[in-house]
Amino acid sequence: MSTCSTHVLDAALGRPGAGVAVLLATADGTPIAAAETDGDGRARFDVDLRPGHYELTFATGTWFADQGLETFYPAVAIRFTVTEGEPHYHVALLLSPFSYTTYRGS
Repeated sequence: MSTCSTHVLDAALGRPGAGVAVLLATADGTPIAAAETDGDGRARFDVDLRPGHYELTFATGTWFADQGLETFYPAVAIRFTVTEGEPHYHVALLLSPFSYTTYRGS
C-alpha cells in the first residue's frame, strides 16, 4: 500500500497555496478522500492506495475567486499511477492564474 500527499505553491506570488480544496479519487472518479491545504500549502491523505490510477482535483477556481482573482483554470486535475513497492507519492502543483506545472516530489 502507498500513501499520498500534495503541496500547492502560488508561483505568481511566491508563497504557499494555503486553503486549496483537494479531492483524491480513483481514475473512474470515485472519491476516496478530501482535504484542504494547510498554511504551508500541504495536504496529506490518510488512506492506503493500492496499485492503480488515481486523480487529484484541485478547486483552483474557488481558491482564486476567494482572493478576488480570475483564473483560466476552474479546476486542475492530475492523474498519476501508483505502483507496487512505492511507499509514498507526493504530487506538487505550482499554480498561477493562467498556468500550472506539476511534478512528483519526494
